[in-house]
Amino acid sequence: MSTSVTARKLSERHKLLLLDLGATLFAALFGAVYEAFSHGVYSYCMIYAFAFPLVLGVLPLILIGILRAPYPNRVIRSMQHAGIATLTVGSIVSGVLFIYGTTSPLTSVYWILGTALVLAAAGAYAVTLFRNRKTGSLPLPVR
Repeated sequence: MSTSVTARKLSERHKLLLLDLGATLFAALFGAVYEAFSHGVYSYCMIYAFAFPLVLGVLPLILIGILRAPYPNRVIRSMQHAGIATLTVGSIVSGVLFIYGTTSPLTSVYWILGTALVLAAAGAYAVTLFRNRKTGSLPLPVR
């Protein structure tokens, strides 16, 4: 692997980490500002919307770096981030509706679809790791 390819992958990882951190901060700030103007009514969905990009985006990237695990391919990353975005937006929409004083059965679609996308991405990554370790094409992580 050439140095330029390694440098490009590192910068891609850093960009993705910054994107996930930015999404985390945006969701936290959006929730805080919305709660400040909600006249004392609050929603846990709105308060903790930042947890989805943090736990499902930032932490896995940090773990991949620490464990020196292979970086997921573009399809897996796209599924993962689509799921994270769906769960974050669904949490914010649920919070807005709760604060407004109403509910909608359609918000369950966010939770189902977001969870399915994140689980599909995790499953695809696990299958990729298993296949690559079985064929010996990737080094084992350092323990």
